[in-house]
Amino acid sequence: MESSCPSTPRWNLDRPFLTGRFHQETKGTSRFAADAKGFSSDSLSSGLENPIGCYDAAVQELIVIDDLLFALVGIEGRYISIKRVHGKVDAVTFEVDASMDLALQELAKRIFPLCESFLLIDQFVESRSQFKNGLVNHAFAAALRALLLDYQAMVAQLEHQFRMGRLSIQGLWFYCQPMMGSMQALSSVIRKASANNYAGSAVLNLLQSQAKAMAGDNAVRSLLEKMTQSASSAYLCILERWIYEGVIEDPYGEFFIAENKSLQKESLTQDYDRKYWRHRYSLKEDIPSFLANIAGTILTTGKYLNVMRECGHTVQVPVSENSKLTTFGSNHQYLECVKAAYEFASGELLSLINEKYDLIGKLRSIKHYLLLDQGDFLVHFMDIAREELLKKHDEISEEKLQSLLDLALRTTAAAADPCHEDLTCCVERSSLLKGLSRLKDIDIKSVSDSNDLEEPISITGLETFSLSYKIHWPLSIVISRKALTKYGLIFRFLFHCKHVERQLCGAWQLHQGVRALNSHGTAISRSSLLCRSMLKFVNSLLHYLTFEVIEPNWHVMHGRLQAAKSIDEVIQHHDFFLDKCLRECLLLLPELIKKVEKLKSLCLQYAAATQWLISSSIDIPKLDQSDGSVGSEKPKQWKSRNLQAQKVMTRNSAVTDSVLKFEREFNAELQSLRPILSSSSRAEPYLTHLAQWIVGVGNDQ
Repeated sequence: MESSCPSTPRWNLDRPFLTGRFHQETKGTSRFAADAKGFSSDSLSSGLENPIGCYDAAVQELIVIDDLLFALVGIEGRYISIKRVHGKVDAVTFEVDASMDLALQELAKRIFPLCESFLLIDQFVESRSQFKNGLVNHAFAAALRALLLDYQAMVAQLEHQFRMGRLSIQGLWFYCQPMMGSMQALSSVIRKASANNYAGSAVLNLLQSQAKAMAGDNAVRSLLEKMTQSASSAYLCILERWIYEGVIEDPYGEFFIAENKSLQKESLTQDYDRKYWRHRYSLKEDIPSFLANIAGTILTTGKYLNVMRECGHTVQVPVSENSKLTTFGSNHQYLECVKAAYEFASGELLSLINEKYDLIGKLRSIKHYLLLDQGDFLVHFMDIAREELLKKHDEISEEKLQSLLDLALRTTAAAADPCHEDLTCCVERSSLLKGLSRLKDIDIKSVSDSNDLEEPISITGLETFSLSYKIHWPLSIVISRKALTKYGLIFRFLFHCKHVERQLCGAWQLHQGVRALNSHGTAISRSSLLCRSMLKFVNSLLHYLTFEVIEPNWHVMHGRLQAAKSIDEVIQHHDFFLDKCLRECLLLLPELIKKVEKLKSLCLQYAAATQWLISSSIDIPKLDQSDGSVGSEKPKQWKSRNLQAQKVMTRNSAVTDSVLKFEREFNAELQSLRPILSSSSRAEPYLTHLAQWIVGVGNDQ
């Protein structure tokens, strides 16, 4: 901070008569010793004056009054000297000639604290007026300087009375008493401020705490409150610009809001933790006590104005005479000003986000694609990209997938959505479970160590394919990189469930193609029942995810966003929606999600084996999965093949064993899932419907 501040000219330090320190550097001359030579501030004058004790009491009183008038403005007299305290910077004491009358010594020593307070305050004013000490210290020093002018006027009036012969030492003590308490209270504040090198908020807090501590002395309390008002004037000017314009004009770093200029709004698209929004402007530790309760509101108000300025939307809070932050006090008018500025900035930013940038429309578009609200494009995409998605994840061309995705979007109902061009695809490098384990700041229940999250031996694009969305400023404040990551995880889970459903539907079509056979009690009939159970399980899971989780939570969030009064509320409601969807989609419950993944894996293995199961049981050449029909053959040929197929089916025990193995494994996993769902549904009521459907699937077996 100091390097950016103007430096105090060297000659201002080298020439003591330009500062208040010359009082201690050169001894002043009194009316009684006009020709006396100066002497060191660390030694009493000796040998140049007669000891004061050689004069009678009346003359001593006159000499002491003359010296005290000099001491009151920090200048040594003939018989009153200034001593520096060893080991303490700028600490001084006043001493009197030991031969002075004891009564006069006692009265003089009563006035010395006032003299010491003046010196201390004068030195503080001189040192704190330098640029490097900040605006609050400058304002405080200016207020003290004005107080010292009144004090010096009082001393001048006392000197006038003394010259007129109307001032005794008791009278001097009497006139000094009203200033004694105030000067000592200020010197106490100054000692603490100097010892800790306070600046900015710390000075204001110190003054306010001292004013509260002096509640029993109205005069001193009023003085300290006035000093606090004066010292805070520059601080309130910084605050006013922040809450009315969103600008920090803080050359000495005193304001309680810090600005990190290294963070730019462009970083939000890649910033997982939304650092720009949270750390571009942040609260410091030193906050003025009178602003502590509304510091967060003040921070938010300026942030909102900054967002609008970054959008090229010039806005300024309407300012009237009543909204000027010139003072703070018991009427709390400054609190009303801050509240009014916050409400205006919040309303303006919400209008900008919702009307110009259409936040709700963007969220609805994301819901269409990443939460599969409109799945026609996905069906087309899965058809044309099947060959590419079956490759290993490190062999897939993302450029090819992107072109296929664009084709699917342009040839389906999604083409009518103006936001469809913002949709992008990517291929992750790890499985869904690994991706969930790396999700930050989410309470994921751990069931065991990391060895449970083993990667599959070979994962294809079907397990790692994901969608993302291009989000631009200022919507990136709400839809952050972290939010898109959560959307991507939900999409991957839904996408894989859809893939499993498509594979099982293909297997079901194969079974339907051989329905004409009288296969009751054979492996085919048993396989058909198993296929139906698997399909019912996947359909129930998809129904739960879409209609029991995503849709209800979306409608709740939509209502809350409509009623939100600030962008922070919007962020909170959106983040809550995503976290709730993640949890209710089982993605934050590792024990459940691993069971579901195991069941899906069994369904895929069974669907892949269906072609072999049926072709091995029935001697039908060129049985095709995509065709799924055999009606083109002639009835006579078909009857002969039926007889032949029945003979083959009875002999093929291997097929029956395979079907039974799939059935046992599927039922075992389903049975183990039921108690987990039942127990979890007590703590997580949203799992009740899923548990009931799973039980229904098991009862069909």
